[in-house]
Amino acid sequence: MTIRTISELLDAEVLCCHERLDTDVSDACGSDMMSDVLAHVKDQAVLLTGLVNTQVIRTAMMMDMHCVVFVRGKLPSSEIISLAENNSIVVMASPHRMYEACGLLYTHGLSSKENVHG
Repeated sequence: MTIRTISELLDAEVLCCHERLDTDVSDACGSDMMSDVLAHVKDQAVLLTGLVNTQVIRTAMMMDMHCVVFVRGKLPSSEIISLAENNSIVVMASPHRMYEACGLLYTHGLSSKENVHG
C-alpha cells in the first residue's frame, strides 16, 4: 500500500513530504506511548498516534519510519512538521480516532509484524 492510499483511506491531510506519497509501506502500528514503540515495534513503516510532540518524530526517526499519522484531528506544530520534513518523514492529520484508523488500514491490507504468529 502506498502512503497516498493511506491518506485517502484515513481522510488525512498531508502536511509535509508530499513527494514521498508514492512510497510503498507494508506495516503500521498505533500507540500514544513512544516508549512502547521503541521497545516493541520493529519494521513498521507507519506510526499512528494522538500524541503531538517532537518525541513522536524523533521516535519515528530512530525506528526508520516513513510516515506519522496524527489521529483524532490533532494538528502538529510547525516545529514538528519542520523536524519531519528535514528527515523525510511524511506527516498527516486524520479526523479518525486511533481505533477506527487502525481498523481501516488493517481491513485494507496493512498489517503489523507484531500480529504475525509463527
